[in-house]
Formats: sequence, structure tokens, C-alpha cells
Amino acid sequence: MKFTLAAGGATEPRAGTLNLGHGEVQTPAFMPVGTRGTVKAVDTEDLRHLGVDILLGNAYHLWQAPGDDAVAAAGGLHQWMGWSGNILTDSGGFQAVSLVRAGVAAVDDGGIDFSTDAGTQRLTPEGAVGIQERLAPDVMMTLDHPLYFPAAAEEAAAATARTHRWAERCAAAWSRGSTELFGIVQGGFESATRSASAQTIRAIGFPGYGIGGLSLGEPADLSLELILVANAILEVGKPRYLMGVGSEPEMLDAIGAGVDMFDCVWPTRLARTGAILVGAGRVNIKGRALADDHGPLEPGCACPACARHGRAQVRYLFMRGELLGYRLLTIHNVHHVLELVRGARAAILAGGYAEFVRARLAPIPA
Repeated sequence: MKFTLAAGGATEPRAGTLNLGHGEVQTPAFMPVGTRGTVKAVDTEDLRHLGVDILLGNAYHLWQAPGDDAVAAAGGLHQWMGWSGNILTDSGGFQAVSLVRAGVAAVDDGGIDFSTDAGTQRLTPEGAVGIQERLAPDVMMTLDHPLYFPAAAEEAAAATARTHRWAERCAAAWSRGSTELFGIVQGGFESATRSASAQTIRAIGFPGYGIGGLSLGEPADLSLELILVANAILEVGKPRYLMGVGSEPEMLDAIGAGVDMFDCVWPTRLARTGAILVGAGRVNIKGRALADDHGPLEPGCACPACARHGRAQVRYLFMRGELLGYRLLTIHNVHHVLELVRGARAAILAGGYAEFVRARLAPIPA
């Protein structure tokens, strides 16, 4: 792995190039989410045509089904998905917090116990690394313990200390083969614990970092403050990945604070509800007025969906439950977010990021 910055520093907008095993990623970068080895409603060929160069998969879900051994038998996750670009996998830490809340998981210092139809399955830091190495992505993540906002100081301190111990165990288990291992900064919702976590994770010596445990219910201004705290400590010359964040204002704030990579189900999930991303907002494809609107999903958009299909047709397909409607909305929404990060990169390189943000967030008529 090689990461080169062309512009920016610790806590300011950055433009870089991340070279991984399956090609180059220009940053800032957005990773469409293929949780179970597929980005819902689209084929990998659609993603290639959109210019996607890195996807995200979730090791926990792939471990559950089809199983990491099945994926390994196919030659790894790239072969399983039919994808020649880069892949990053998340380890399952977020599933810990979400499933603990649902009452079907429990966390202790040794690992996480998940209740499944097959009985209790235990995920340890070493197990998380082993699963991901069998999946063979380009980048994998350490096992961590995030918390929802608000979390008591004592609870956050315990989860953060656990995250640090697990990071050390993951680093020790990592074979240092073709898959890079990124450490994850936690620390709850206090600046002091975030700072301490960034220092601890940096000291372990990972080639890149995730910033986790944010966009979990906290106010946007607090989230930005905690991103800045972490980025002020993490090495300037290593990539920073803000985990699970993909809405437009959040991404623009985080890019301005020195974040390089993002993932989120936001654009694809919105597509399945009928939401078209336009400008800095959205339009509901189910709106009656769109039945007679033969313009593109988003005026001025050059994506394949907008180039060949009008709003009225896509609305008809969506309302009838035709799968093509979901595919077209997903293609458009993913393209919309990719254009956001591409535009941000161009603005950073040109020295006009603040102006780009102001223009991007200005109200744009549907």
C-alpha cells in the first residue's frame, strides 16, 4: 500500500492517491456498501461504469452467510463478487453495538457472543482477522467496540480500553500478507478520550486508520469536533476513513476536517425508498407531479440512469415494483455521491474547497 497526498494536511481538506492491490483510489473517496458481497440492486459492471474503485463488505455478515470458508473456496471476495477493483471489509464491531441493543449479542473482554439460529457464535479479535484474511480484501479493519450516543463516561472508557486491547491482538494476529490492517479510533463522545484513543491506536503502528463510533446519534457539531481531535493526532501521511458516514453535509464537513474515505448505505437505501438525490437534497419518486415529468432524475446529471430514462418512466417502474426502477435509482444515487467526492477533490486541488461547499449546499430546485 502507498498513500500520497497532493494537497492538505492534518485537519484541512486533503486530496491524495491510495494505491492498493487492485488499483488506485483517488481521495476523498466514497465506498458503496456491499454488506453481504453485493451492492443492493446493481451489478459490479454497473459500478465499474460509474467509476467506483473501492467497495465495502462486512466480514460479520459474510461470516454468517455464505461463510468465509465458502468465499475463500471461490478464490476470495473479489472472485465471489466478480469485482476487479479494491475492497475494504469491516470487522463486525458495529454489529456488536447494534445487536447488543437488540438483545442478541453480548460483549466481554475476550470478544463478542452473537446469538444465531445455529446457537451462540463467538467473534474474537483473532477470529475477526482470520475471517477477513480468508475473504482476502485489500484492506481489513480491527475489531472494535463502539457505543451509541449518549454513553456514560465510565461505559465509554471501558469500551475504548477494550478497543485498544483488541487492536493490539488484531495486530499480533495479522499475517501482514496482501491485506492491509487499519486500526480504529474510538473514545466515545468526549474530546479527551478521543484524543487518548487516537494516540494509542497511532502508537500501535497501523498503515491507516478508521474513525469509528460516530454518526450514532450525537449532534453534528460534536461529531465534527471529535473528528478534528482525532485527525490532529493521526499521522498526516496515512489515510483516514470515517466509518459509516455518507450524507452530503456530514461528508463535506469531514472532508474539510481532513478525512479521506467514507462508506454508507445512505444512497442505496434511499434509492429503495424512492428518494432521488438532487443537489444537496432529495425528491420523492412517488410524488404525483413526477408522473408527467419526463426530465432526468436530476437536472444536469450525466449518470446512465439520467441519460436514458425520465422521471415519469422511473416513477412508473418504481410504483409497479419493477426491479429496474430500484436499479436506476441506485445507479443515480451512487453516481451523485461519487460526483460529490470528485468535485471536492477537484476543488481542493484548485484551492477552492470553501467555495465548492457553499455552492454544493445552496438550495437547488428539484
